[in-house]
Amino acid sequence: MIHTVPETGSTNADLAARLRAGEALGEGYWLVADRQTAGRGRQGRTWFDGHGNFMGSTIVRPHERDPAPSSLALLAGVALYEAVVPLISTPGNLSLKWPNDLMLGGAKLAGILLEREGDAIIVGIGVNLAAAPDLPDRRTVALSSYGPAPDRDTFASSLASGFDRELERWRTYGLDPLVRRWESIAHAHGTPLNVHPPGEEPISGAFAGLTEAGALRLRLAGGEERVIHAGDVMLAEEEG
Repeated sequence: MIHTVPETGSTNADLAARLRAGEALGEGYWLVADRQTAGRGRQGRTWFDGHGNFMGSTIVRPHERDPAPSSLALLAGVALYEAVVPLISTPGNLSLKWPNDLMLGGAKLAGILLEREGDAIIVGIGVNLAAAPDLPDRRTVALSSYGPAPDRDTFASSLASGFDRELERWRTYGLDPLVRRWESIAHAHGTPLNVHPPGEEPISGAFAGLTEAGALRLRLAGGEERVIHAGDVMLAEEEG
């Protein structure tokens, strides 16, 4: 079910408030906004609310035997990629960037934000369908730069269906096939990355794939490998 509202502060915050109030929201429910006035990205960044873009959130209620909830960022990324790739004529320019971005031609097209509320995980997704923000620290892009902007409601239905399929695969087959699929549509091994782990100085290295648990493997200049479990990651070509 997709519920659309003309305006809200944040679809993630709205779902969190409804869960705290005891509302029995189930998996498969999406809240989509025409406009957000207080949308958020990772590390408190503003989530751009350009008219015609996709801004929506859904809920996952992890089961005891499910993979780690943090891997839902990888799941959402694969579902997002599959929803976007039919809309562009140059699919080779589309790739995932750990932990939660979809890139087009080296610029950010879409992002994912996971937040926990009680026993539920809220998955927020923003996609630049019609317009992209002008950010000082990174390049951004909208699908409208590659042709007519996709219809938001049609895109929402496609993404919701794809997310449901990926969720079923995640539960049925576990994390290993998801990690392999994610890597197959990520930027190439050896891609230069700049990583800012929480509470540390930024470090540079090359993409060396993911661990079995879905963490980032970063190859440093001396050849040693560093496993990154959290942090802000930038492609060298992405920085503005």
